[in-house]
Amino acid sequence: MTDTGRRRPRRDWVARLAPRGQGGLDGAACPRAVVEDAVARVGSGPVRWAIELNSAVVRRIIDEVPALGGTPATVEMLRRGNEATTFRALFTLAEGPAAAPPLGEATLEGIREFVHRGVPLEQVLQGVRTGHAATAEAFLRACAEHVAPEPALDEVTAVSRELFSYVDDLSDTMIRTYLVEHEVWSTSAAAARADVVRSLLGDVATADVGEASRVLGYDLRRTHEAVVVWSDSPHGGSSLQAAATEALRARGATATLVVPVASGRLWAWGVVPPDGTGPAGAWEAIAESLSQQGMRAAFGTSGGGVAGFRRSHREAERGERVERLRREAGRAPRHATAYAAVAAVALLATDLAAAGDFVRRELGELAAPGAPMEALRTTLYHYIGAERSLMEVARRLHVARGTVTYRVKRAQELLGHDLDDRRFALHTALALAEELGDAVLLPREAERRAPATPRRGSGNVEAGLS
Repeated sequence: MTDTGRRRPRRDWVARLAPRGQGGLDGAACPRAVVEDAVARVGSGPVRWAIELNSAVVRRIIDEVPALGGTPATVEMLRRGNEATTFRALFTLAEGPAAAPPLGEATLEGIREFVHRGVPLEQVLQGVRTGHAATAEAFLRACAEHVAPEPALDEVTAVSRELFSYVDDLSDTMIRTYLVEHEVWSTSAAAARADVVRSLLGDVATADVGEASRVLGYDLRRTHEAVVVWSDSPHGGSSLQAAATEALRARGATATLVVPVASGRLWAWGVVPPDGTGPAGAWEAIAESLSQQGMRAAFGTSGGGVAGFRRSHREAERGERVERLRREAGRAPRHATAYAAVAAVALLATDLAAAGDFVRRELGELAAPGAPMEALRTTLYHYIGAERSLMEVARRLHVARGTVTYRVKRAQELLGHDLDDRRFALHTALALAEELGDAVLLPREAERRAPATPRRGSGNVEAGLS
């Protein structure tokens, strides 16, 4: 991409904008063609500045209006839409209000997403106001930095007026788009199904199971297994639906119900055999298929009737939460997660702050960061689980038996007590650390900001393992 041939900016200081970091054009959320057009109009520096600004603004929007965030795919959609509006603001200031293109598809798809997810218009507008405040602040600061002191006051006033007019028009357009989409969506069959499902998932008893089954085209009186399927890609809604249906069929489902709930995420249920056992080898096949498609899924256990429909879904969502926490901890992804396999961790991590306090209290020095300490925890976890069989642990971890002996001895030294003293609590704490890593090993943000009290002997922990 090149700056050659672009129009001369109406404001020279806009052409001098540049990112503070090393951000490049490849960090853009918008499609390449959109970015290339922006560079041709205002130059590479201002576009890279806008891309960097957008990342900061989106974080601020999600902090203040969490409902606009959610899955990685939803956040990416928000990035793309907000980046497009940031480019439009850039064109408005550089070339005049008439230069701003119409509201693009990137922004419109975000509005449709919010309508389908049931995000109220008030929260959408709050996000617009938050984004505008952060964007205007950045533009005004840049103006003050690049314009000579004498004309700076008049220029800042003009920029502020033009940005206010721009966001006023933007808000009007978004409101109209939201209301039109809301009217269309609210009268659609998809919306009716989504409303029925949300009602079923609430704690209020369903008045007419037969009528709900008719609207859904799915028999709620049978045995159900729920699944949540998600992807980091903002696209591929039909692909997600196909993956969910395929996974449930592999589990033995004879009928399925699929409800998209956000970009890159959906809920689904399947009518399964009453005993809840799927075909042999189904999990391996499901995981392989999802892996190839870049998707992940969490399954609840099967249950009968509306109560089972509801419970299985809640279990699937808990399984999804465990997998998201594991990802944040840097653990290898599991593309298919059965709730039965992670139920204990899911329940123990319901209150993550309390779980972290428990883990750090039980493990003491053994909760310290670093790969050597992680190796001690993992070895001790498997050692207790294998009923202290050195050979079994060595086989599981692919290390020498002597290595297992050394690690167990060193871990016990750091604990300062015999393994039988608090065996259940110790094994539970190790299980949480094994699954969730830093989410339970490190104090929460507020605690990390407080002055730390050095622990006796902590300076020698890593040295003793090297």
